[in-house]
Amino acid sequence: MNWLEWGFFGVLTILVIGGGLAVVLNRNLFHSALWLIVSLFGVAGLFVMLSAPFLAAVQVLVYIGAIVILIIFAIMLTRRMMGISEAPNSQWTLGLAAAALTFLVIAMTLVLASNGANPLIPREPLTQIGGESLRDLGVALVDLNQYVLPFLLASVLLEAAMVGAIVLARGEE
Repeated sequence: MNWLEWGFFGVLTILVIGGGLAVVLNRNLFHSALWLIVSLFGVAGLFVMLSAPFLAAVQVLVYIGAIVILIIFAIMLTRRMMGISEAPNSQWTLGLAAAALTFLVIAMTLVLASNGANPLIPREPLTQIGGESLRDLGVALVDLNQYVLPFLLASVLLEAAMVGAIVLARGEE
């Protein structure tokens, strides 16, 4: 890699790590969601650097799009934005311990996987396991004569149920 690629990698790393820290350290749910968008955008840039444009596009469209929906629901559901005060969270030490334990488990799994000693990770590539059936499932989900209509109806029904639950929770009609 040349110096320009290293610089781009450094900027993306700062975006990912800085955005992640801002998500965790920020008290405002709306601002945390905005910082999560910054962090996920950095991950999309890393995918571009890895020559994986499809994963970068999925990162931007699916994950960042989902965060926009999260922001909409956060505005609708957060009591602080409605003017109702909330008690501060006193369980931050338990959350920190759980996060540290999760980090250790992931780090140990990665170390064991790099040595080839982890029995949970398959030895053969995933493309050899059920490639045809996975492709058939993808075709069935988007084929107009198969499952595309039930798939879309289920997504609309779930979205309507979430909005209805929010309206009922807020006491509005």
